[in-house]
Amino acid sequence: MKPITDENKIKELLTRGVEEVIIEKDLRQKLESGERLRVKLGCDPTSPDLHLGHSIVLRKLKQFQDLGHEIIFIIGDYTAKVGDPSGKSRTRPMLTDDEIKQNAKTYLAQAGKILDVKKAEIRFNSEWFKKLQFDDIIKLAAKFTVARMIERDDFAKRLKEGTDVGVHELLYPMMQAYDSIQIKADVEIGGTDQKFNLLAGRDLQRKLGTREQDVLTVPLLVGLDGVKKMSKSLGNYVGLFDKSEDMYGKIMSIPDALIISYFTLLTDLPMEELEQIKRQLADEKNNPRDIKMRLAREIVKMYHTTEDASAAENNFSRVFQRHEVPTEISTHKVPAPSANLVDVLLEVGFAESRGEARRLIEQGGVKVDETVIKDINANIEIKEKGTLLQKGKRSFVKLVK
Repeated sequence: MKPITDENKIKELLTRGVEEVIIEKDLRQKLESGERLRVKLGCDPTSPDLHLGHSIVLRKLKQFQDLGHEIIFIIGDYTAKVGDPSGKSRTRPMLTDDEIKQNAKTYLAQAGKILDVKKAEIRFNSEWFKKLQFDDIIKLAAKFTVARMIERDDFAKRLKEGTDVGVHELLYPMMQAYDSIQIKADVEIGGTDQKFNLLAGRDLQRKLGTREQDVLTVPLLVGLDGVKKMSKSLGNYVGLFDKSEDMYGKIMSIPDALIISYFTLLTDLPMEELEQIKRQLADEKNNPRDIKMRLAREIVKMYHTTEDASAAENNFSRVFQRHEVPTEISTHKVPAPSANLVDVLLEVGFAESRGEARRLIEQGGVKVDETVIKDINANIEIKEKGTLLQKGKRSFVKLVK
């Protein structure tokens, strides 16, 4: 089936949530001609979760898929051994094969929240890297120069600061470029921090005498803190597998300044509607919280259901606006009539270490039956009807005998 060549859809593909297209004129001509393109996105399983930051590139890949192009989703189980140095101030710790395998387990299911994976070409780059002999690697490495590699900002900055750059890190752009050779990519998508790696693919294709891929970069999503890019390691992320209530609550925590970019990058609302939302935000008579609630609804129903979004909104209003307890709370059995608060926080998963539990208590982040407890040595009584334990604003558990 020939790809769709609708002018408006192509325009939105190349402009909405897009930072740069290299080379835009060439890619536009290919799209308008009806040529079926092979469009590539690679994702390294360096952690087990995909989040809304990843959704921007996945949604752009889905746009190509919806227009009828071939999409190739590469799970970089081999590039993950090196770890992408883009934007990193130090060498990444090397992952074991077991860690990579474990992280990759749910990648396809998570990507399937956005892509039609049944109609996508799914590849693991170990498929070709495992076959390479050292002689092949030497020949491949000869296509790149050290001078070109250390031009990249992150390497140049680290060298200037006297921070080590591992030789294996220099191989990463080469490996990503080789992925493009193996799957015969016409287009590659990535975040703005990936630009060097994406251009390395063009360079290698040119040197090997094949057609250069076009490159499309998208902005990096600012995380919930409103400062740094969304990242699991920074804790400022919304996971694609997050529960609807958690997803809704996290979106409601973003600074008002991020509302428009989140609507633009993470939802399918038409641009005309986004202009209307901008006007609403500019009008002081409107409360940004109400607009943010719509944003949270739109995002939750994309990854869950409309009913889940409504339930999450009702739960949020109940807990945060009316300061009531959620209607559904999980229970945790405590065999003794009383228990040490620090121990309980660890047992129910509200803290990962005793130190974290103590800090949480000292900072007033723990309530027992709606009373703030700041004594790190406190014991709590488990009542017949149950005792309500609360961490922060969103986490509740009922302790029962």
